[in-house]
Amino acid sequence: MPLGYHGELWLEVSPRSFSVRVHEGSRLNQIRFRSRNSQQMGMHNFALSDEKLRERHAASPLVDGELTAREGVLLRVDLGGAGDDIVGYRAIKNSSVIDVNRAGGYAAEDFWEPIGARIDRRLILDPDEFYILASREKVQIPADLAAEMAPIDPAIGEFRVHYAGFFDPGFGHGADDAPCARAVLEVRSRDVPFLLEDGQPVGRLVYEALGDAPEREELYGAGLTSNYQGQGLKLGKHFRDFKAP
Repeated sequence: MPLGYHGELWLEVSPRSFSVRVHEGSRLNQIRFRSRNSQQMGMHNFALSDEKLRERHAASPLVDGELTAREGVLLRVDLGGAGDDIVGYRAIKNSSVIDVNRAGGYAAEDFWEPIGARIDRRLILDPDEFYILASREKVQIPADLAAEMAPIDPAIGEFRVHYAGFFDPGFGHGADDAPCARAVLEVRSRDVPFLLEDGQPVGRLVYEALGDAPEREELYGAGLTSNYQGQGLKLGKHFRDFKAP
């Protein structure tokens, strides 16, 4: 919205995979504000440069292993299972309604179909199907930064992988300053089938500096409500784990 805006905010909600029920006061989205000085009024890009990302990674790792910077930190899809037989989940259409206020209120098997790892480590995305996958890299967001999932190239039209949105400061911060959480990739193919291969670049984490670093107790992972700290491949907080076979 333009600088200096005063007025109401409106949110358009368009469910694509599951019907949802919302209530007055339901938390559906988040908004971020930027405080600009007189020299920044015309700026539109506040992302850390690739050079700065490499410097930060050398001082304290942003990902486990080697960092690939391409207008952000490049993320690759894991279709090898990362030690597990399941590499993702596909949404089941025509499932029951989800009440957004009911965390842990739904059996995963009623809404999701597990996708097993294949020998060739490939996955064909069917048109207009919704998938939950995970990054090969473990990531972490330093206390003075925040990040946003972005597509590799906005011109690529075959699939979209950046529904997951924002990553809060402190996300993925593990013991000994080591990244401990994989980025969950919320993926939807568009008009044609699309072939994904293990290790294929699928998105970028674009980092921005905060105006002020939050207090330690405000960091993601500091409280019991941090649902995704240390995560691997994981569904949203509304779903209980799959039943053991």
